[in-house]
Amino acid sequence: MKGGFEQKKIDYKEKFGDRVLRDLCAFANTEGGTVIIGVSDDGEVKGIDITNEELEKITEKIVGKLGIHPDIEIDEINGKKILKISVQKSKVPVSLDGKYYERVGNTTREMKPERLRSFFTKDVKWDSLINEEADFDDIDIETVRKFVRMARSKGRLESFEENVDVKVLFEHLGLSKEGKLTNGAIMLFGKDPQKFFINAVLRVIRLKNEITSIGDRLIEGNLFKQVVEGEEAIKSFINVRYEIKGLVRDEIWDYPLSAIREALINALIHRDYFRWNVQTQIKIYDDHIWFYNIGGLPEGITLEQLKQPHSSVPRNPAIVRVFYLAGLIEEMGTGIRRIIESMEMQGLPEPEFKEEMGGFSVYFRKDIYTEGYLRGLGLNERQIKAVMYVKERGKITNREYKELNGISRQMATIELKQLVEKGVFTKIGKSGPGVVYKLTKLTNE
Repeated sequence: MKGGFEQKKIDYKEKFGDRVLRDLCAFANTEGGTVIIGVSDDGEVKGIDITNEELEKITEKIVGKLGIHPDIEIDEINGKKILKISVQKSKVPVSLDGKYYERVGNTTREMKPERLRSFFTKDVKWDSLINEEADFDDIDIETVRKFVRMARSKGRLESFEENVDVKVLFEHLGLSKEGKLTNGAIMLFGKDPQKFFINAVLRVIRLKNEITSIGDRLIEGNLFKQVVEGEEAIKSFINVRYEIKGLVRDEIWDYPLSAIREALINALIHRDYFRWNVQTQIKIYDDHIWFYNIGGLPEGITLEQLKQPHSSVPRNPAIVRVFYLAGLIEEMGTGIRRIIESMEMQGLPEPEFKEEMGGFSVYFRKDIYTEGYLRGLGLNERQIKAVMYVKERGKITNREYKELNGISRQMATIELKQLVEKGVFTKIGKSGPGVVYKLTKLTNE
C-alpha cells in the first residue's frame, strides 16, 4: 500500500490531529500535497469511521487554523474507508499557531529563521530595493562611462551617449526610482559598495589542502571591479603554458579563461545578496577550482535543466540586465552550456554543478588523463591513442577508432566497451552510426 503512495507530496496518519495540520501547512507552503488518514506509518490500511458531522468539523478546523480550503475525499481500500485531504500550493505563506512549516523530502519541518527570511523574500528582488542611505555622490562616474562604452560597442544602449546624465540612465535601467538609488545601482556602480553591504565581496584563495592556504585575495569594490580583479587573481594562482603555431604564440591555461570568466560572473550576479554574512568564494587547489555563491537555483529549474538552453529566472534581474548590455554575458540561460563546451574543447572533464551549503557550486577539474594514468588503468596503446584523440577532438565514433588504429570494427567495439567499463569514456546514444564516445566527467567519488 505505502509503496504506491510514498512520495514527497503524500503523507499518512492513522487519525486526524495537530500532526495533520502541520503536514497540510507544510504542503501549502511547498508544492501542495495530500494527507491520507486511516493508514499507519508502515503502510498498513487501518481505516477510519467518520460521520458527516465529524467531516464538517475537520473542514472547519483546517480553514480556521490555516486559512486555506482543502479538497476532502472519502475513499475505500480493501473494504476500509480512508480520508484524503489535499491542499494546493498557496500563493501566500501559511502558518499554524504562529509557526511556518515546509516539506523537505518526505518530512515536515518547522522553518528555521534563515529559511523563513528567504521564504518571505523569495519574490522580492534585492537589486530593485531602494537604499535610503545612498545618494548619487556614492556612484563612480567613470565606471558608468565605461559601462556605456561597453554597451555601445556591442550595439546595445546606442540611444545613450557616453556622457549621458547618470540620473536619466539609471531611471531607464531601473536602478533608481524617483531619484533614489537601488541596491543594484550601488553594487554595480558604487565607489564603495561595502560601506552599505559589508560582505558583498569576492574572496579568491589558493590552497594546498583544506587547511593550508598559500595565497588569499579579498576583492572589494563594485561588481565591474570584482570581475576584472577576480579574473586576474585566479590567473595568478593557476598555470599557463605556451604553444607556438606559426608566428602566433597561444596561451594554454590550466582551465579555459572563457569558462573561468563565465563561472566567476555567474557567481557574482546570481548570488543571494540578502545573505549579507556570506562572501562569494573561489578556492583554487592543485587539481581543481571551486566556485561558490550563496543562494541555490531558481525555483522550478533542476541541475539537469541547467545544462540545456532554459528560460532565465535571475535572482537579480537588474544586475543581470546591466551585465548583458555591457556584453559580459550573452544570451541569458546559456552560460552553463558555454562553460561545458569551453572545458570540452580544451579536453577537460565536464564541470560538476551542485546545490550545497545553502548555495550553488561549480567545480572545474584538471585533466588527469595522462599517459601514465591511462597505463595504470591497464589500457593498451591503441586505447591511449584514442583518449588523446578525444581530448583534442571532443569525441570519437567506432569508425574513427577503427581507422585511427587500423583494426577491425569488432575489435574497435570491444576496446571502446572496455574504455566505457573503466569509466574513461561515456557512450552517447544507443546504437548505430550516431553513437559517439566522450571523456567521462570526473567527480570526487
